[in-house]
Amino acid sequence: MSKTYRIGAIGFAHMHVNNVLARFGEHPQTELVACADTVPARPELKQGPYTRRWNVEFALGEIGVPKAYDDYHEMLEAEPFDIIICCAENARHPDVVEACAAKGVHVCVEKPMAMSLEDGLRMVRACRAADTRLLVNWPMTWSPAARKAKELIDAGAIGRVIEVKWRGGHTGPLGPGAEHEGVTDKAKMLTGAELAATWWHHAAEGGGAMLDYCCYGAMVSHWYIGQRALAAVGMKGNLASHWADADDNGAMIVRFPGAMGLYEGSWTTWSHGVPNGPIVYGTTGVLVVEENAGAVREEHGKDDSKRHEPDPLPEGRHNIAYETIHHLETSQPLHPTLDADFNLDVMATLDAGLRSAVSGRMEAVENISWRVG
Repeated sequence: MSKTYRIGAIGFAHMHVNNVLARFGEHPQTELVACADTVPARPELKQGPYTRRWNVEFALGEIGVPKAYDDYHEMLEAEPFDIIICCAENARHPDVVEACAAKGVHVCVEKPMAMSLEDGLRMVRACRAADTRLLVNWPMTWSPAARKAKELIDAGAIGRVIEVKWRGGHTGPLGPGAEHEGVTDKAKMLTGAELAATWWHHAAEGGGAMLDYCCYGAMVSHWYIGQRALAAVGMKGNLASHWADADDNGAMIVRFPGAMGLYEGSWTTWSHGVPNGPIVYGTTGVLVVEENAGAVREEHGKDDSKRHEPDPLPEGRHNIAYETIHHLETSQPLHPTLDADFNLDVMATLDAGLRSAVSGRMEAVENISWRVG
């Protein structure tokens, strides 16, 4: 008889909780049990779409979570869980993971892994000590086009990879251009003062465009290049969001042993018709992941262009819920982008870029292998 996995959620700061929790709720071997938010550093001023209270009510009313607790520590004492989905603000990730590990509960954390390398190490050490699994969910993992690009790279379609470029941009997670999953009523969007009350715009809570978006570049370049990074240069600024202190634009340049990565993150970008990518430059050609078109374009110059339609994701491992439960049931390796050790390397790269943005110097990417055990 198949095991039923008891699912909970801790943290409703990140709107991705709605998608991830729904995917787990749809799995035939799961039971949604309960949820709880973390305690925000400041109360939100407005309950608009994808604010944290709105997310909790959506989980209860639309996804079908039967109850919510005021305190996640109380919830972990009262309810047995197999898997917790953590979509707390980035600064709370290590506290949540440590609390779950102490109860023997596996955790799926939404990207980025953490707001610093030290926090990421805390999370991995807690799970290793408790023999629980830690996964980091990336929306890009579930992109057939992104996986097709990796397949083409591994097949040598563009020679050796020498540069990976990624750009992510919108008008902010709760900004004036936000249209998350069909929410288009601009009257419900938040003003500057209301945005200032959300965690997204406060550096101490792990907010900011650089952490939110450059993390994708760090992940995909590690995935595609297959090397550990050596050093990073970062720059960030608050250019048009002066109600709080987090950056609304950031960029990184990363040096790998045989390649480079260029990442941009922006919360001040309206629709502009240019693909985010990633764009992968090789010694013999270029790959452009056209996510909106669901395809990969391969270029070799002089009108030598090919278009690749991706294959469907493997049945039974096609979203975060199925992949997590498949791993727990079979002990087969996770997709590499979800793996905790892989994500520590990603976090080390991101951490170096964030440090560089403060120091104004190139910063070394720490090799953390010896610090994990």
